[in-house]
Amino acid sequence: MTYEAAESLNSRLQKITLAVFDVDGILTSGQLLFLPNGQEVKQFNTLDGLGLKLLMQGGIETAIITGRSSPQVIQRSRSLGINHLQQGREDKLVALEELWSRTGHSAETTAYIGDDLPDLSAIRHCAFGATVPNGHDFVKSHADWCTERKGGEGAAREFCEYILSAQGKLAILHDDYL
Repeated sequence: MTYEAAESLNSRLQKITLAVFDVDGILTSGQLLFLPNGQEVKQFNTLDGLGLKLLMQGGIETAIITGRSSPQVIQRSRSLGINHLQQGREDKLVALEELWSRTGHSAETTAYIGDDLPDLSAIRHCAFGATVPNGHDFVKSHADWCTERKGGEGAAREFCEYILSAQGKLAILHDDYL
């Protein structure tokens, strides 16, 4: 990344007030697990959960926009205190635009992380669009940044800390644990 590109990205990260997460492939590994009775099982990572809590402690609102619907995502959102949840939304950009109109946030103040083609329009329209190494190659080619960790393995935490670090808040939040 050139110096100018890094400066531009840092400037955009300074303005982030809303972080939006896809679920399958970001907050989970993306695998769909079903019990014999047909009930879906999702596995979340505690590293990611604390990352979202740190974001909120740093004054950044959080949202989930996911194409699937599941009670596990409702439960996880509630347990973390996530501000906004939209399930069953295949067109992520339309869902984002609705969220912006309800909250006063905008593309210029939003970071988004997703891993597959339904996330691409949202990734491209936000101030900061990120993905994961196990995401689709076409999505990776259009994202501003790619985490080192895979989805469901701490990638969301990395995304959260990247934003907080750029805003000069991460070290202060970490100090609370000393």
